[in-house]
Amino acid sequence: MGNRISKRVLLIGWDGADWGLINPLLDAGKMPALEKLINKGVIGNIATLDPPISPVLWTSIATGKRADKHGILGFVEPNPDQGGIRPINVTSRKCKALWNIFHHEGMKSNVIGWWPSHPAEPINGTVVSNYYQKVDNSDEKKWFMPNGTISHEGSKKDLFNLRFHPSEITGDLLKPFVPLIEKINQDEDNRLLGIANILSQTISIHSASTWVMRNTEWDFMGIYLDAIDHVCHGFVKYISPKMDHISESDHEIYKDVVEGMYIFHDMMLERLVELAGEDTTIIITSDHGFYSDHRRMATLPKCNTAPTFEHNPFGMFLISGPGIKKDERVYGASLLDIAPTILALFGLPVGKDMDGKVLGTIFENEIKTDFIESWEKIDGDFGEHSEIDQEDTFESAEALRQLVELGYIEDPGEDKTLAALKAGYEAKYCIAKIQITRKNFTEALSSFEELYHIDKTDIRYNLELLRLNLHLQKFKEAKEILENLRTIPDAGFVHLSFYDGIIAFNEGDSIKALDFFKQAEKEGGGGSGIHNQMGMIYLQLQKYDEAIEAFSKELNEDENSYLAYYGLGVSQLHLNIFEDAADNLLNSIGLIYSYPPSHYYLGVALYHLERFQDAANAFELFLKLAPTNLRAHKWLSKIYGVHLLDKNKQIINQNYSQQLMKGQVIIVSGLPRSGTSMMMQILEKGGISIFTDEQRIADQSNPKGYYEHAAVKRLSKDNTCIIDANGKAVKVIAQLLQFLPDNIDYKIIFMHRDINEIMSSQQKMLGKDPSIFPFAIAEAFKKELSRLEKWFKLQSNIELLDINYSDVIANPEIEILKTAKFLEDFNPNIPEMISAVDKELYRSKKI
Repeated sequence: MGNRISKRVLLIGWDGADWGLINPLLDAGKMPALEKLINKGVIGNIATLDPPISPVLWTSIATGKRADKHGILGFVEPNPDQGGIRPINVTSRKCKALWNIFHHEGMKSNVIGWWPSHPAEPINGTVVSNYYQKVDNSDEKKWFMPNGTISHEGSKKDLFNLRFHPSEITGDLLKPFVPLIEKINQDEDNRLLGIANILSQTISIHSASTWVMRNTEWDFMGIYLDAIDHVCHGFVKYISPKMDHISESDHEIYKDVVEGMYIFHDMMLERLVELAGEDTTIIITSDHGFYSDHRRMATLPKCNTAPTFEHNPFGMFLISGPGIKKDERVYGASLLDIAPTILALFGLPVGKDMDGKVLGTIFENEIKTDFIESWEKIDGDFGEHSEIDQEDTFESAEALRQLVELGYIEDPGEDKTLAALKAGYEAKYCIAKIQITRKNFTEALSSFEELYHIDKTDIRYNLELLRLNLHLQKFKEAKEILENLRTIPDAGFVHLSFYDGIIAFNEGDSIKALDFFKQAEKEGGGGSGIHNQMGMIYLQLQKYDEAIEAFSKELNEDENSYLAYYGLGVSQLHLNIFEDAADNLLNSIGLIYSYPPSHYYLGVALYHLERFQDAANAFELFLKLAPTNLRAHKWLSKIYGVHLLDKNKQIINQNYSQQLMKGQVIIVSGLPRSGTSMMMQILEKGGISIFTDEQRIADQSNPKGYYEHAAVKRLSKDNTCIIDANGKAVKVIAQLLQFLPDNIDYKIIFMHRDINEIMSSQQKMLGKDPSIFPFAIAEAFKKELSRLEKWFKLQSNIELLDINYSDVIANPEIEILKTAKFLEDFNPNIPEMISAVDKELYRSKKI
């Protein structure tokens, strides 16, 4: 057991909470309890998981594992006893939660309302299951509590009486949420009843939590509140600014419901913090955020889990307590990181089979994390159910009804067999989403194809299969799904032109793709990634200013777009704007830590800022995510060898580079007619093998030959030919250098020549009047050379030698010696190389 940092940990779950809604309330001084914790702790965005389904996510929070490992796959499951379906039960969980581990270690835990936690597990402490607050009867006197709701027999009576029935919610209690309550005709408008139900359940959970905190000893306490998520699904459409489809009256009456619920949570938080005490580490997290801006949806598609389309993929996270940094931010946090971090707070080892990591940057002092293979392999009592208790389906009926009302599942109806089948489809959908996350694309494709053919009208199946086929470059199949989507009436929110653009881009028509994206933009596709796609096209076209504009537009639409920050950083990197590039790449990592390219390019930016240790750290992090990348090892070899003077690490990375390197190739490059053929002649004369197919024969323009290979002209589409050039010299024009494969070491001899001579030579070669100077083309070539100069700085697997054509003609001995030294590993014959220089070929000399 490691060093225990926290005496106690209080984990509070605010389902659906979002900084976008919280921050204005903090600025207005309306959430003082939360603000105190922020000032004394660490905050940040926390990335949700796919699919963003609450019982799946909260189980991942409690276990540190994705759903394929923990077994909770949706809102409902087949009922093994009565047939049909029932709300998901904790008995379907296949691995240990935090409180099971704490039970084994002799610690006491209280778990209130966690989803799912029914039937309550027999742990050392008190479990109040997620059935506790559910109302099954409008008559308070007939409101019973299902068996298995409370784990501790001695607490049942007190906790039973603490529940708050909706009938107890008065107008005065509702007025903070609906100040204009008197304007509501409740005979025609039942929205107040919905608020009363949510509020009563929230009060019940809070009452149980405070009672347990006051009356029990505990090391860990987990409290789950779903009210923010519920009111957002029902009422975020009424907040300001008013949506077009919302009436003025509804906007005025219901615009304060969401704000009121956040303020109410802050009031409850104040009491929880008071009861927890100063020596308790407090964590507040949501499982996802909630769109509250222009991304709000006027209507939802008709499919299961449709409300998840309203979820922001980033939630809120806060931690405050002893040993935690003050007034700081954490970057790259995921829901999977919460369980490992809590284990570390208690000095307990983290299972290597957990998918998350310890958030090491939140601690004031560096901590050492201990690991074990898996908590599942440890014997002993973990406070788990020994058998699956039989359930009366009547007991789960109220929870099931609420899921239907919220729109998370469709009404199962009377057909129990069909309902159970559909629950199985939802489980398969969940697993398939995780297969994509784990890059098991073949298995995911098979699952989604099966689901798609079961129900071609389900928008989710269409979208997932479409995106997967696009990822796998199955464009024919993608087009077929796109056509099917066009036949689904409620698929209007899907910007189909956007996907047309992706297909066009991948088929090589960048201009057509941009036209589709611009069309999607006009259709109101802001915030859906359109500008990111446009930016990526501009990046490939090397139009970096246009790329920056596109990515900036995306960030105006979605400030949490990690791809936009990434694209912005890479664009700035190519323009050698290193400080801004580093800032934006850090922003990208702060949102999604596990995206390897952001770490790589951050390392490049930091290197050019001469922050060599930070650059090394970035490349080391990148290699943890992508360990077989040659270029990163080459950068580290250079950093450790030249700048940090760490010989051991230099040798380690050099050895890795040697193992990963597929060969070494000499590239002779430059603009057309810059002297590349002459240099190839020199190298051949010096005894270096030439990679050429000899298809293009010598002519008047190049009387000694072109030394080209037809396959090289196709580098932008297929660069595998370069592998065949291992140990040889190959001619590649400047415009194609960017398409060279990464896993090869290059020695590039780049030929320079006066631009006027180049243009004159090209004009003669094309049979045009050399006295007519093509200014536009010359300007484009100058820009290409400027771009290449910046590009070379970003490459770690390239050694560059600049050679001037006129210098070779004027001083062949000096320039050939320079070239031979550059190529000394190839042992060239210097006298023969010098003899290859033919000054008579200098025919377009500038006068």
